[in-house]
Amino acid sequence: MISSRLFAVKIKLQISNKNAYDPKNAKKLLQQGFTLIELLVVIAIIALLLSIIMPSLERARSMAMRVKCGHNLKQINLTICMYLESNDDVYPCAQDPHPEPPFGYWLWMGRFRSLIEPYLSTNITEDNPSVMLCPQDLNTDTANESFSYAYSMAFYHSPEQINDMNSVEHTFSYTLIKPSIPQSSLDVVKPSGKILIGEWFSNHYPVENDQGWWFWVGRRNYLFADGRVSYLDVDQIRPANDMAPDPHLTINGIKGIDSPP
Repeated sequence: MISSRLFAVKIKLQISNKNAYDPKNAKKLLQQGFTLIELLVVIAIIALLLSIIMPSLERARSMAMRVKCGHNLKQINLTICMYLESNDDVYPCAQDPHPEPPFGYWLWMGRFRSLIEPYLSTNITEDNPSVMLCPQDLNTDTANESFSYAYSMAFYHSPEQINDMNSVEHTFSYTLIKPSIPQSSLDVVKPSGKILIGEWFSNHYPVENDQGWWFWVGRRNYLFADGRVSYLDVDQIRPANDMAPDPHLTINGIKGIDSPP
């Protein structure tokens, strides 16, 4: 009986010794590495995870740049407010277009920066556009130099002048120029409904053949006269005198409403 128990114990010890850690066996296993099938499975899993994660990361990146763009407009609004305080509540105004090279450079295209620059902590130039450039604007090489935001002509033309402008050509044609007339912030009937400044292009929702404020496709950040910044689809903008979602030619000018529709 005792001898049979000793035999059983001996067998168990032998089995335990075989299963014990052997550095040689471990080294052999490591040298074998992954099989081709195992590598393909790992690669497939990684590719699947990237396909799930990358769109979310891109959306998060786009949203972050849209927020930064909105912050730029809020900073610009602060400079406008300081300008109004220093100029008897009159909005930035200058004659259009610029009389010196570059010819055809209109105030609304970004040239208004020269009037608000003294209220910023940095000098604004084409090479250093600062808050005048949306981080997602890919069109700065083809329009408005390195500036992304347009300044509504309704803030330096009278409501009567704006109502006489019934085509987009009035915003850039030399033959249709109307003299600039300073407008007071006190004459804005509904500041929460009149767009002051906004993105010219649909930077955060790219569209083909983007024509800026003259195009019924796209979404943009807009700064309203009351200081509010909203990201709106063009369908949320009322048709202007040129029948486009154009804050330049808002019906009744600064006394009119761009949004809600």
